This record gives sequence, structure tokens and C-alpha cells, in this order.
Amino acid sequence: MTNRPDIWLGHASLSTNDLSASGKFFRDIGLRFIFESDSIAIFELRGGTHLILSEEPVRAGNEADFDFMVEDIDTTYVEFTKLGYSMTGLEKGEIHDWFLITEPGGNTIKVNSTHVADHGLV
Repeated sequence: MTNRPDIWLGHASLSTNDLSASGKFFRDIGLRFIFESDSIAIFELRGGTHLILSEEPVRAGNEADFDFMVEDIDTTYVEFTKLGYSMTGLEKGEIHDWFLITEPGGNTIKVNSTHVADHGLV
């Protein structure tokens, strides 16, 4: 494949027990802040995907319905560890290396190494 696909994920949603703390978390890990009100916050990821946070009850340890992908999983792991959030160890997988991180609003999110085609074009 020599060109990027014509379609990408526009929006992902995530409920949180603590909109303010979750918002800080997503800023801390590098998402771009877009908007915040009393009931929602919006952050932008690479490629223009928006993550929409809404404050609603979440059980502790809820697994997000999406995962993140990063260029350098080893560096990201070290950087996220320094932030002090709850994380698992870095696991080596067949397709991805990965770890889980828990944000203060009760959600656990998987962070994967990349396998993007045409690495660097996206």
C-alpha cells in the first residue's frame, strides 16, 4: 500500500467517573485538548480522531472499547511510568508489544506498539 486509506475513525467515546481527573490524564499522556463543559470533554488523537469523554458511572477496571497505538512502545512505557498512573508491565506479543494503563476515571486502556503500513505517513 502506497497511500493512506481514505477512511479513519472519527470519534471514540468513553464514560468516566471523574471528568476532571480523566481530562488531566489524557492531557498528561499527550492528547490534544479541544473542548470541555460540565458534562463532556473532547481530545484529539493523531489522524484527527476525537475522544469524547462523558461523566457517567463506570465500574473500576472497566476496559475501554478501543486501544491506543504508539510509535515507540518502550519510550512511551518509560514516559507513562514517570506520570505515576497505574500500569501493568510491558508485554511482548506476536503482533504488538503492549501494556495496560488505568486512568483515574476507572477505565483501563491497552497501549500497543505500531504496525502501521507505510510507517511515518500517518
